[in-house]
Amino acid sequence: MGRSASLFSMVLWLWVCLQLRPTTSSISPPLHTNQGFQESTNSRNVKQDQDGVHEVHCSRERSRAAWKIIEEYLMPFVEKEGYQISSSCRLHHENDLYRDQEQHKIHVDINEWRCGYCKKSFYAENYLDKHFDNRHYNLLNVSQNKCLADVCGALHCDHVMDSKLQKTKCNPAAAARNHHLCESLADGCFPVSGGPSASRLHEFFLRQFCDAHTCTGGRKPFSRGRKKRTSVFYLCISILTLMLLPLFYFFVYLYQRGLRRGAQNFRRISESGRKKKPT
Repeated sequence: MGRSASLFSMVLWLWVCLQLRPTTSSISPPLHTNQGFQESTNSRNVKQDQDGVHEVHCSRERSRAAWKIIEEYLMPFVEKEGYQISSSCRLHHENDLYRDQEQHKIHVDINEWRCGYCKKSFYAENYLDKHFDNRHYNLLNVSQNKCLADVCGALHCDHVMDSKLQKTKCNPAAAARNHHLCESLADGCFPVSGGPSASRLHEFFLRQFCDAHTCTGGRKPFSRGRKKRTSVFYLCISILTLMLLPLFYFFVYLYQRGLRRGAQNFRRISESGRKKKPT
């Protein structure tokens, strides 16, 4: 009886051990698999974060259009007033995310654009833009919200970038939003309490940009004019004129001198012919 109990206990113990081994081995692999999945997930998140760093949600093209409008339709009048725009103004050059990169563009020739950072050349400006995005992204200060394209609605960027949009039907809600944004720019950049120059520029900004944000028609943007451009053709013609003018007068002088000499020689011949006539 005692042997039977001992034998039964031994068999029971072996059975329990055999049951525990598969259980343990079946649990371990899933734990290892979960750990690998967690590491894979973490690495994928890091990769997504690294990829996300290069995604700048600010249109370079529209920012460039906005800055062009500021330079041509606003800054000449600001400079004429001798007014200094505050850096808190959204139109200030420091609030343009791409301003430093745009200033490092070198337009060598019609088919050659050069990077001012690494001196690499490209056939077109859009290739240089891609080069900036890929190679010199670290120079952009993306920590602050400085996207000049955000004020494009107030500055009529679409009017400059695409003339076809002028024929589309006006949206009253969009016009009201752009008008409100435009007025907020006028208040923030040229506060009426900032003095006579600021007050005059405030009024100018409303007439130049804000009045055209309406669907009633009759008012066009930039009604106060733009920066006067010096035509390259006009400049070349002026230089050629200044160079050829002295030559023209020199040839005129030689021509008149030749005429005088011819007249004198003709007179001498006539006088000598008269003297030789028989009496």
